[in-house]
Amino acid sequence: MRLPHGRRSLPGSVLFAPAVLIALSLPAAAVPAAGPDVPAVSTEVARLLTEASRVTEAYERGRHAAAAQRVSALRLQGELDDKRRHLAVLHGRAGEVARAQYRTGGSLPPAAGLLLADDPEDALRAARMARQAGQAVDRLVRRTDRAERLLEAAVARARTAWRDLEARHARLAAVKRDLEARLERARWRLQAVADRSVAAGSCRGAARLEQPGGARGAVGPERPGGARGAGAPWVAPVSEADGYELSAGFDSTGKYWAHRHTGQDFAVGVGTPVRSIGAGRVHAVSCGGAFGIEVVVRHTNGWYSQYAHLASTAVGPGQPVAAGQWVGQAGTTGNSTGPHLHFEVRLTPHLGSGVDPLPWLREHGVELGGRSRR
Repeated sequence: MRLPHGRRSLPGSVLFAPAVLIALSLPAAAVPAAGPDVPAVSTEVARLLTEASRVTEAYERGRHAAAAQRVSALRLQGELDDKRRHLAVLHGRAGEVARAQYRTGGSLPPAAGLLLADDPEDALRAARMARQAGQAVDRLVRRTDRAERLLEAAVARARTAWRDLEARHARLAAVKRDLEARLERARWRLQAVADRSVAAGSCRGAARLEQPGGARGAVGPERPGGARGAGAPWVAPVSEADGYELSAGFDSTGKYWAHRHTGQDFAVGVGTPVRSIGAGRVHAVSCGGAFGIEVVVRHTNGWYSQYAHLASTAVGPGQPVAAGQWVGQAGTTGNSTGPHLHFEVRLTPHLGSGVDPLPWLREHGVELGGRSRR
């Protein structure tokens, strides 16, 4: 129920799941479909979460691309420096050849060299070898000059691409900051609507959100903390892609509870989608009391699951649900000190019949990937 963190304190950074400005031009992912009875702010939060997820993925891709381009530019610069050192050595050798030719009479006309030589054949061989050595050095110098020019051009292109990626990354960072600010404002508007519902003791109409797995909310493969492939019977109540931390655990004690903590808390932002852990039917939806806005689902195996402190609901009493289907959005209603999901697995629909959710989920094939708060 209560979380050990400050009242109404949203997480410092917005957590999103998995393309830079380019991604914004891609077809949009599934977004909420609002109906006439749906609070507009609920669908706005879900839409902004979807949009922010795409921008964040693009931002991260751009950041990695810029880092890779920088490494490439530095590598080419290193190769260019090596080539310049090699060219300096070749120029030095060419100078040595020229000086040797000068010392052995290389500046005399060939005919005069032959006349003055003690052995004309030796003189011819020496002249031929000196000429060949000079030509070889000249060829090496020309080839190295060409290679240096090519490398200089490659370095210039790499640095230009690096600067372009950095500029794009900066633009995406600005877009991301704007989205996060809008999402933060929308989250608190959603929470304000939820607080009014709880104060009035009556739930608003369910927010009919179109979900990633389709109208019924069935889910496919995802990372640990979720379903193990299409048709998996059990999932975590919060997707790892949405980001969460495991905070107060089952049977915890402390000043936040009259007796002991009856479930497992997932620290998430207001508006984070909350999922049914398995197939079943909505047993109850209520607003008010210690749990604030809550949903209780009866599963096909006879167990019950509870999702509490919500900011909105996406289902109504008696409605069938699939594993992974969104049943609401996380919030901080009721006896709560900050945004989180209070989750329980129960033998009956009533408080006090709960079991530790983490071992229960593991026994049903669900390993949670979120970090635990100490």
